[in-house]
Amino acid sequence: MNEDLQKRIQQAIANPQNMGELADADAIGTVGNSDCGEMLRMWVKFKQQDGKRVIDRATFQSFGCETAIAVASLATELIRGKTAEEALALKPEELAGEIGPLPPMKIHCSQLVEGALRSALSPQAETCLKPTEPKPGESAIAPTLLDSFSKPKAGGVKIQFLD
Repeated sequence: MNEDLQKRIQQAIANPQNMGELADADAIGTVGNSDCGEMLRMWVKFKQQDGKRVIDRATFQSFGCETAIAVASLATELIRGKTAEEALALKPEELAGEIGPLPPMKIHCSQLVEGALRSALSPQAETCLKPTEPKPGESAIAPTLLDSFSKPKAGGVKIQFLD
């Protein structure tokens, strides 16, 4: 990886935006890549603006390399104010935004972010379940990424494995 790219990634990772769960999310999308062990979950909240339903806020949680975290951080900023259709039209390289072109061994990072976004914005995506009393060790908002991949769950979260 060249020095300039590494510097841009380090800047994005030093101050990541929109990390964490979003309690009042309208949709959640989760993807995982078993080849490299990376998983990413994205929460999306919509609002009405000028008669359109647009993305008000998006957050993410990631088990992944610094490039995946940096791309997810930039992507959550990029999709704010866009309709679901506009956000879905973005290509992985557009989601990477100011980081710039990724080397071949890191392209999967932007594809991981795109997959989580597509999972959350697809018409078949499950909506966020209303919070219930959590079991010990579980989040009140949604199961953790580890919970989602280690034991079967019914409804509430769509998990899409990448090939």
